[in-house]
Amino acid sequence: MENQQVNRAKFYQLALFPMNNGATNVYYVLILTYIATFGSAVLGIAAVFASFMVTGMRIFDAITDPIIGALMDKTNGRFGKFRPFMVIGSVIMAISVILLYVLTPFVPASMMWLRYTLFILLYAVWVIGYTFQTSVTRAAQAVLTNDPKQRPLFTIFNTIGSLAGMGIMQFIGPILARDNIFGDYNQSWFAAMTPIGIGISVLLTILAIIGIWEKDQPKYFGLGGKQETVKVSEYLQIIKANKPLQRLMIAGGGCKLALSVATNITVLIMLYSCMMGDYDGLYLPMMIVGYVFAVPFFGLTVRTSQKKGQKASLMRYVAVALLCYVGVLVLLLLWNPNNAMHMSIITNGKLSINLYTILFILFFGIGYGAYYATADMPIPMVADCADYETYRSGKFIPGIMGTLFSLVDKLVSSLSATIVGVAVTIIGLESLPTKATPYTPGMNVVVIILFCVLPMAAWALTLWSMKGYELDGERVKEIQAVNAQRKEAIAGGMSVEEAMQKIPSVLKN
Repeated sequence: MENQQVNRAKFYQLALFPMNNGATNVYYVLILTYIATFGSAVLGIAAVFASFMVTGMRIFDAITDPIIGALMDKTNGRFGKFRPFMVIGSVIMAISVILLYVLTPFVPASMMWLRYTLFILLYAVWVIGYTFQTSVTRAAQAVLTNDPKQRPLFTIFNTIGSLAGMGIMQFIGPILARDNIFGDYNQSWFAAMTPIGIGISVLLTILAIIGIWEKDQPKYFGLGGKQETVKVSEYLQIIKANKPLQRLMIAGGGCKLALSVATNITVLIMLYSCMMGDYDGLYLPMMIVGYVFAVPFFGLTVRTSQKKGQKASLMRYVAVALLCYVGVLVLLLLWNPNNAMHMSIITNGKLSINLYTILFILFFGIGYGAYYATADMPIPMVADCADYETYRSGKFIPGIMGTLFSLVDKLVSSLSATIVGVAVTIIGLESLPTKATPYTPGMNVVVIILFCVLPMAAWALTLWSMKGYELDGERVKEIQAVNAQRKEAIAGGMSVEEAMQKIPSVLKN
């Protein structure tokens, strides 16, 4: 009976499909991290406008999510339900980014209206492609595996994919921005980073398609492989009835807001360059520190998830991050460039690390490591919510479930660029800071709020929302058992309606 209840993935499928998230995370760095800088520094667009456009397009992205999710749920052609969306999304993003980053800067500065127009239109086209491919990451979790011991492994393989995508881009970007290479995030830098990013993303997309290929067929779709048709008017009803999804939306939105703000390139430039005075010497080492500290936490999160469920794991390690960032907050409050209260690793070619830096590395490293290990945990948890929806209503709508989650996730994270842009404007800067920007009074306050306080508030919100999340380890197993029995009965000739009525339910009131 257990083999009938559990749909397990092969190792290569578990390892390769998360590369889809890595493929889109390439663009998370290339577009969402740098596009405001591109608009301001390369095209000469007003910094506030560029920042607001990032927010506006994230909202547009969120709105298109449920539409594409519904389209995905109705799709089941020759190439499956998910693979066409991965290919189409990848192609759209590649073409739009080439046009935006490589060709738009050649529009004469005297035709600024055309620069603004192309910036908006090409950014909007890219968003559509991004939505196509990112929607698959969450939706296809429901068919890849429903084994509670396998789903937590997504976070590990997703991290490998992210390191192959986002990590490489974050590593290469600052190196190419050095004065002796392409310079400070200028036109040449964007022209060089574009083909690099596209090449990495396409490769990861191909690997992800291989990973999902065998599972992308009707026998893995819900109770009976039926293609669902859900009206837009039903979305609110689905959210209202699926309480676990409501709470996961809050938790996922909080986690994404923390990541989007704390890792915003403008915030990191103000911290490591304007405040600490050594961006080239601090940014990459501190990024590596975060990844190194994350390694043991990935093992801990998976072990906790397999024993006690993903809810327990998410809450435990987000709490660790919150506590450690209290230490980071204290250190930033004590910052003083005129004494030892600032970060220093190497000065004039010699090791110059001090106690402040050691404490910062420990608090930041443990906190960021714990958080980074849980940052993408809500993605496989969306699959649990999709299974819960099948159990509750009999409908298999992973596309809508995943994109409804993304809608809130993106609406919340869309605030990050605007928050940063407004904060920079408040302290009197007309353009977003670069490495050449000197320290401006008030930058330390902005960094404290954006790098520490706001992420800590987001993590506190995550803990609160997860406290009432009912899909713990045992509850997920109960739901899987009921879904499996209903699917078996439907395969034997029973209708979906009969199976929903006759097969015993463990639904909690």
